[in-house]
Amino acid sequence: MPSPQHADQTVTHAIAQPRLAIEAVQPIVEGGRFASKCLCGRPLPVSAVIFSDGHEQLAADLLWRASGAASWQRAPMQALGNDRWSATLLIEQMGRGEFAIEAWLDVYASFRQELVKKLGAGVPVDLELQEGAQLVRRIAAQAPQQVQPELAALIERMEAAQSQAEREAVLIDPAVNELMRRAEYRPHLLRTPNYPLDVERGLAEFASWYELFPRSLGDERRHGTFADVHARVPEIARMGFDVLYFPPIHPIGRTHRKGPNNSLKAGPDDPGSPYAIGSEEGGHEAVHPQLGSLEDFRQLVRVAREHGLEVALDFAVQCSPDHPWLKQHPGWFSWRPDGSIRHAENPPKKYEDIVNVEFYAEDAMPDLWLALRDVVLGWVEQGVTLFRVDNPHTKPMPFWEWLIADVRARHPEVIFLSEAFTRPAMMARLGKLGFSQSYTYFTWRNTKAELQAYFTELNQPPWRDCYRPNFFVNTPDINPFFLQRNGRPGFLIRAALATMGSGLWGMYSGFELCEAEPVPGKEEYFDSEKYQLRPRDYQGPGNINAEIARLNQIRRENPALQTHLGFQAYTAWNDNILYFGKRTADLSNFILVAISLDPHHAQEAHFELPLWELGLPDDADLHGEDLMNGHRWTWHGKVQWMRIEPWHLPFGIWRIQTAR
Repeated sequence: MPSPQHADQTVTHAIAQPRLAIEAVQPIVEGGRFASKCLCGRPLPVSAVIFSDGHEQLAADLLWRASGAASWQRAPMQALGNDRWSATLLIEQMGRGEFAIEAWLDVYASFRQELVKKLGAGVPVDLELQEGAQLVRRIAAQAPQQVQPELAALIERMEAAQSQAEREAVLIDPAVNELMRRAEYRPHLLRTPNYPLDVERGLAEFASWYELFPRSLGDERRHGTFADVHARVPEIARMGFDVLYFPPIHPIGRTHRKGPNNSLKAGPDDPGSPYAIGSEEGGHEAVHPQLGSLEDFRQLVRVAREHGLEVALDFAVQCSPDHPWLKQHPGWFSWRPDGSIRHAENPPKKYEDIVNVEFYAEDAMPDLWLALRDVVLGWVEQGVTLFRVDNPHTKPMPFWEWLIADVRARHPEVIFLSEAFTRPAMMARLGKLGFSQSYTYFTWRNTKAELQAYFTELNQPPWRDCYRPNFFVNTPDINPFFLQRNGRPGFLIRAALATMGSGLWGMYSGFELCEAEPVPGKEEYFDSEKYQLRPRDYQGPGNINAEIARLNQIRRENPALQTHLGFQAYTAWNDNILYFGKRTADLSNFILVAISLDPHHAQEAHFELPLWELGLPDDADLHGEDLMNGHRWTWHGKVQWMRIEPWHLPFGIWRIQTAR
């Protein structure tokens, strides 16, 4: 049996425990181990389940502060019923921050509630009025100095009351109840841990990326330059893009340089892969001399900004065998027993023109980590505000968590995009570690069931709070089978899925020309631009420039489409038609999207209008507007019919409004 002394200790411990519970706090990621993502200037709903024993009234506050700030901002939470509470944060500064929730027994509100009940029931309340006066004085005795004058005036008002009715009116006055709350009398106060938030600018969640190889903007005999990109910038901006993304622009090594179609031998004029970074002209901090100078790059950044475009740069943590670091810091690399350096491999693929650094080599810590961080900071100084990170899942997770936090502490506007096509747990983890955006499985989701399930999953915890999907329709590495065999309608289908499904999407140049010639049997481009120059006529026949521009314009005009959140699948009785809605939380902007997944045949379906979400009966009228052509009409009733002909347009995008 426990000793009496032990029993005394346990009961003392029990008495000190809180009478309240705060559960199911949202948004938090892994109990607060990682920061939840939110946007500067965008409302962030925070919710929790809060309850206590007994029948007393509760009160709760949401607290917020920026990292390093001494004081907390505080806002009352609202009871929604069934122990659910919520409040909304509106944070106006970028960077790391934290929030917490406090809850306590609201003694005065409990007293007031009971008094109102008894008055309504005609129960005598003489003693209750005395208890109320005592409670006011007790609360006033410990209240903060700033409310003491108001409390003194209240006490005078109580003492001056001549009748019972006047005393009752004072104690049930809503203004008195609010004053008591500000008096900070918080018995049985319970506070959550501090939960981290990562507050980013809007471009982290809503952006259209356009990828371009500057070297291909010359001609078949002339290497393109940064100056050549200037002529493309207005066209890219007119299509509605706001991020201009370049693969590595650094000097390219010559040792084991790859030739056309990834051949092992390059000719004297073959440019090689830009991912084989580094030569005698410099490494990650330098620009390829055939592209121009560092000042030429800065001028390109300025021209892009004049047209509303920000420049993103590839950050690939890998080197050519000619990279200066191999001579300057041989201890940063892995060497084989015969003295040769270990080149990169992803069996069965081999990358003889690339060698990887060793993050945990004895000579690499911390100098290699700091050098890579300084590479990023150096490009930020040149005007780069976004980084697409190549294969981050093959580098140490602690490295990314440290580097991103360090860079964003100095430059909170910087955005990191994770190019990780790997296992779901790792993809999510990279988002938790600090990546603002992530490549996704979208590229390989083609059927209605696959797309519906994936879009829904991205809208649910934990993905919703740690992972922002960037729906790239193609990349220099990925020429999807769907695009290879489905012609112009196939490209329009994937463009509609990407632009409507997420606030973030991207395309690699050539998509607008419906380029799709593959390496036979592979999801790779024949004559890949990774290994040769690919000049293009961007106004060539069959292009979809106008359709892409219109899709991007629709996104800009409709807040519901500026995030992957707000997705809801609806019923269309045809497995070839994906039909869904995107809507803002207040339903002020409500978009319906119907996309035929069949690029070759007309598809028809009856479908349901989501009248129930708008609080309308099944026979209500609903106004519709086709956002691709401006046509307007009125639907009558919940069940409607559609026909989609892919040779015209394989999708419909409709903005709906209630009839008034």
